[in-house]
Amino acid sequence: MSLSVGEKLGPYEILEPIGKGGRGEVWKARDTRLDRIVAIKTSKQQFSERFEREARAVAALNHPNICTLHDVGPNYLVMEFVEGAPLKGPLPLDEVLRLGRQITAALEAAHEKHITHRDLKPGNIMLKPDGSIKVLDFGLAKIAAPARTDVPVDESPTLTMGMTEVGMILGTAAYMAPEQAKGKEVDKRADIWAFGVVLYELVTGSRPFHGTDMSEILASVIKEQPSYEPVPYELRRLLKKCLEKDPAKRLRDIGDVWELLESAPAPVAAIAPVVKRQFAWPWMAATALAVAGLATLASTHYREEPPRLTKLQFLPPEKGTIIQANGPPAVSPDGRRVAFRAVAEGKAMLWVRDLDSLVTRVLPGTENGISPFWAPDSRNLGFFATNKLMKIDVTGGPAITITNVPGIRGGTWNRDDVILFAPNAGAVMRVPAAGGTATPATELDASRKEISHRLPWFLPDGRHYLYTGVSSNPEQTAILVGDLESPKEHKLVVQAASNGQYVWPGYLLFVRDHTLMAQPFDASKLATTGDARPIAEQVDVNGTYAYFAASQTGVLAYTSGGLGAGAVQISWHDRSGKVVGTVGKPVDVNNPRLSPDGKMVATDRLDAGSNTRDIWLHDLARGTEQRLTFSGDNSWPVWSPDGLRIAFRRMPDAKVMARAADGTGAEEVLEAAIKIPMDWTRDGGFLLSATSDANPKTRTDIWALPLSGKPEDRKPMPLRQTEFTEWHARVSPDGRWMAYISNESKRSEVYVVGFPALNGKWQISANGGLYPEWSRDGRELYFISAENKLMAVRITPGAQFQPGIPQPLFDARLANTSSSYDVSADGRFLIPTPVEQSASVPMTVILNWQQGLK
Repeated sequence: MSLSVGEKLGPYEILEPIGKGGRGEVWKARDTRLDRIVAIKTSKQQFSERFEREARAVAALNHPNICTLHDVGPNYLVMEFVEGAPLKGPLPLDEVLRLGRQITAALEAAHEKHITHRDLKPGNIMLKPDGSIKVLDFGLAKIAAPARTDVPVDESPTLTMGMTEVGMILGTAAYMAPEQAKGKEVDKRADIWAFGVVLYELVTGSRPFHGTDMSEILASVIKEQPSYEPVPYELRRLLKKCLEKDPAKRLRDIGDVWELLESAPAPVAAIAPVVKRQFAWPWMAATALAVAGLATLASTHYREEPPRLTKLQFLPPEKGTIIQANGPPAVSPDGRRVAFRAVAEGKAMLWVRDLDSLVTRVLPGTENGISPFWAPDSRNLGFFATNKLMKIDVTGGPAITITNVPGIRGGTWNRDDVILFAPNAGAVMRVPAAGGTATPATELDASRKEISHRLPWFLPDGRHYLYTGVSSNPEQTAILVGDLESPKEHKLVVQAASNGQYVWPGYLLFVRDHTLMAQPFDASKLATTGDARPIAEQVDVNGTYAYFAASQTGVLAYTSGGLGAGAVQISWHDRSGKVVGTVGKPVDVNNPRLSPDGKMVATDRLDAGSNTRDIWLHDLARGTEQRLTFSGDNSWPVWSPDGLRIAFRRMPDAKVMARAADGTGAEEVLEAAIKIPMDWTRDGGFLLSATSDANPKTRTDIWALPLSGKPEDRKPMPLRQTEFTEWHARVSPDGRWMAYISNESKRSEVYVVGFPALNGKWQISANGGLYPEWSRDGRELYFISAENKLMAVRITPGAQFQPGIPQPLFDARLANTSSSYDVSADGRFLIPTPVEQSASVPMTVILNWQQGLK
């Protein structure tokens, strides 16, 4: 039957198409007699008399969770019009249980009238905006479709026929019971099987039976047993009873299903994975053996016991240190792996600890990698390195670039392969996991004085996500919820200057005053539902980075007392790379800048107590150090050309400030806009800075603030403002040239242009480059190559810019990807280097941490 908009089918006026398939179409229509909106399903063939009798029986069903059948025509059905979306997992356990109870209520009502659905699947269960569900296509026989074995899994057809015709299959391959797959006659127990498959998919996000085509799926249904490891232990007994292959052993009545949940503490066997993991640490083997023996003994008296909270630790790589900067660790969604950043043998890379292994292994290709985050498959890992957002298969494979980005403050990956990441500043961005152009996912809220969105974390629906909104007013920094479909929309969740993570069975994790808190959170309502409770103390915090991570399976990882570990030593290196001296002690320090006379070094240093940074000065001759700033969060020091003042960035309002280098007098606001100071020209005429608002149209840009002339003329002006990222500007000592970084070639390279007219343009690096710095006489230009080598480029004096060929000097691995280095007049290099330590704080891992709340 072919219909069109405006046509009438009896009393029903066709309004618009809803869907179309191989056996018919679905239309939105209006019943002109009752003035109500209905859905009409048409068939290409006439209905049989038997089918019409069955349809009339289904029409007698009256249940709030069943889509009502209003009328039956010769080849069409008139049904209740239901607004909503089909169910899709994974969902939090509490949400799965809420929806599951509605599904069983609908099935029970039908079974009491001897009606079997025969095709229960998520696509036939509609979630309405009010949170209730409607089961569609209840017990309605359809015209059989020819069997095919070359159909993709997600498009496998619904194969149906009259219930009395034995020998043909009925239902959708991935959800049909074994007896259906064999073509045998079915009863309500086939619905119970399908309910188990649906529940499995909702709670895990994947189907229990797999195959590349329909024949393989049917074979899997008949022969294979599903894996219950991804399933929360509360559901395992229930699902095993629903998914018994022999219908005689299967649960007989859907109404009894919840007794299997409510009366089922975790069996002793559920502790086995915990005991297995304990053997991964030899020093705990004896304890694990004792626990296993006690469990065996106890099983003779008690059949079941709940999972136990278990604490254990693993050490960093040999001669290495876990680094608590640049983002928290990441626990895979299945709880089997912990990814983290560590430095060993002078290399900062990403490492993975498999919790069932004795070995902590490095991930090749992740040099200088930071901010790891997992894909839903617990196999692929996203991270940031050398101005690129990347991904890597941790079981083996190369690191692959997703997109270019100047920096990152956290990422998250949903089941639809959408990645959210937070640049160094500005809004959260989104990009396909396969690669492409990043677009904004959030907008800064001026009413909250927001200056940065950080640390996104997807909620179970894959549409909403948590993120940290950093405000210039510290009291307004908070964890919020964003919406992929509406960048302007957000909802405040809790006031906290921390990353937030949602974990099963419905908790928001965040850190407050170094204490890790768990607060009940309803992911469907996007709101907290109870008070926060502490679960771990003295958790490491670095700014808004709280160093913890959790899985959806009850695994929690964090470090404590580690902010002193992974410290940075500022060292002097000669042209061969040999260390010829040090500046200060190993601390968390960045951005060393030499004074114009070469007698002082300015740095920004983290204070572990307040988790804020301040500007410090080091007197090289006397070996003393002095703190220059005492309020706010201060970084990126830049000397004035006369050495009397230091410009720096003041957070959280991101103003460019200046103060006398001797510490006298008040601080002065040089620029109120959100900027990072980069360089001060030798004539004192300009202060160069970079925007940090990550404007999606112009990205990060280079600006110049005039510091001479009348005050009213001192207005900042853009120097390099394109659709690409421009960053790290340095003006030559003679004031004629400006070196900077740009990703216009889809990777970061070093360029030089004339200054201040910006005439001419020369690409200096050939295969990637970062952090250009001029020699004090302007005869050389240095940068860090993609292979972490310090490169030198000879500059021939003259009216025209004449660069030579880059020559490698030595390996120069910076301790921090956002830090820099400096060069003295005598040609030595001042480089912040990660400190190797023979011992470091371990990673603490808690299994079944939720038990601590009880």
